[in-house]
Amino acid sequence: MKQNLSAKQYRNSRQRERILEVLRSTECHPTATWLYDKLKPEFPKLSLGTVYRNLAILIDQGLAQKIDAGSTFDRFEAKTKPHYHLICRKCGKIVDFEAYLFPEIDEQIQRSTDFDIAGHRIDFFGTCPECKEKS
Repeated sequence: MKQNLSAKQYRNSRQRERILEVLRSTECHPTATWLYDKLKPEFPKLSLGTVYRNLAILIDQGLAQKIDAGSTFDRFEAKTKPHYHLICRKCGKIVDFEAYLFPEIDEQIQRSTDFDIAGHRIDFFGTCPECKEKS
């Protein structure tokens, strides 16, 4: 995904910086509530709404992504370089798959359609090893 250099300017925010730091330090693709719970001891006046607003700003700035994995809650990540997701349909776990298998797909689609392609997302759904073992 390409970094969005939004024309909109945002004030620096310590809370937003910490949300981004936590996103960058975890592989778990957290929900906004998970981030809120993690940061609430550090910022006692933090609200869940503030977390969502800051996530929206980070997404607008191209520093984070929202992952719609088909669950009730949106998940987030700070990894913005192209990669794919493996999503477990049983437990909801999301795992990054780092190999970039289709680097030319954006150009091919753009050439064969009238779309200006800004990026793509491919997710793979199935059952994770832990859930397979439980079955």
